[in-house]
Amino acid sequence: MQMTSDTTIPAPTARAPIWLRIGFWGCIVIAVAVVIRRLFALAAVRPASSRFEGLDTAFANHTALTLAHILPALVFVILAPIVVFGKTPRFAWAEQLLFPIGAIVGLTAYAMSLYSIGGWLERSAVLFFDTLFLFSLFRAYRYRQSGDLPRERRWLLLSIGILLGIATTRPVMGVFFATSRLTHLAPSQFFGMAFWVGFSINTIIVGLWLRARRRA
Repeated sequence: MQMTSDTTIPAPTARAPIWLRIGFWGCIVIAVAVVIRRLFALAAVRPASSRFEGLDTAFANHTALTLAHILPALVFVILAPIVVFGKTPRFAWAEQLLFPIGAIVGLTAYAMSLYSIGGWLERSAVLFFDTLFLFSLFRAYRYRQSGDLPRERRWLLLSIGILLGIATTRPVMGVFFATSRLTHLAPSQFFGMAFWVGFSINTIIVGLWLRARRRA
């Protein structure tokens, strides 16, 4: 059963606690800022700073793939608040777009993992959480096709939360950068740990919140 255009999309986030909303918007802002910064770095003749020179060079060596990944990711992140907080049928178009765009983001993430800065530790985090993201997105799409809106909503929110884990990794990386003089860890050593921590935080928090709402 296909969902009709006049179907009201349920919005379980309407009663989300304030800390969860703050975290959501914080992830949105960070994710957008990361993409914009990467676009400027790719367009620059020289890296913006010596601190990120090695990282910028690594992404610049695969410019086409990087753009194929971050531009759809930017669109996904911009659409996410519309999908999460949209309560009326007029926002159904955003949800419909989220599925193909999310698929592009997930598939290009697999390709990006071949050039992981953090080696196999980072690659393992990307492969695990990217697969979980695509699985959640696919489940949401299947429930949408069958007209099961509550289950579609839960799986879609989970997929959004997982993807925004890339934003949570940035503060974690900031901690590693700030303490690098003490730990003597290079980005190639702590990027993998940051990915596992950042994505795990988002996946666990969103998963537990959805589980609690389902029981309630």
